[in-house]
Amino acid sequence: MVNYITESYKELKNHVTWPTWAEAQKLTVIVAVFSVLLALAVWGVDTVFSKLVGMYFDWIKS
Repeated sequence: MVNYITESYKELKNHVTWPTWAEAQKLTVIVAVFSVLLALAVWGVDTVFSKLVGMYFDWIKS
């Protein structure tokens, strides 16, 4: 386990290319925007299906 942690640390320190601060901020904004859009899409689909299921059960009761 210690060897794994040591090798992982060396990999992160020597072989990973980290983005610049500006690039990290830009990518964070992109991820946030797409997360909000996906959340709105899921909310919309959930609302439509909820109304359809409600209409179906109202129709069955009639």
